[in-house]
Amino acid sequence: MKYVLVNHKVEDYDKWKLVYDEDGSTRKAGGSKSAFLFHNAEDPNQLVVLTQWEDLESAKKFSESEDLQITMQKAGVKGRPDIYYLEQIETTPY
Repeated sequence: MKYVLVNHKVEDYDKWKLVYDEDGSTRKAGGSKSAFLFHNAEDPNQLVVLTQWEDLESAKKFSESEDLQITMQKAGVKGRPDIYYLEQIETTPY
């Protein structure tokens, strides 16, 4: 599996979430398969988003798009997000 992990701060989670939800069809059309949303337990406006993708090429194309930059600005993302492109190598059952 291919994943993108994004760590960023937002002005207001509720505002961000509305824009994030509105953009779901764009992510899906770009190749995203699913997403997990997390926030820092001590700061609900510090978010980590883990999305699953068909391939890293699609993920990079989406992540680097001008459309995403506009969407993040509209959503109130503060500063530049940290973005990591990941490939799953193992699942460890316990």
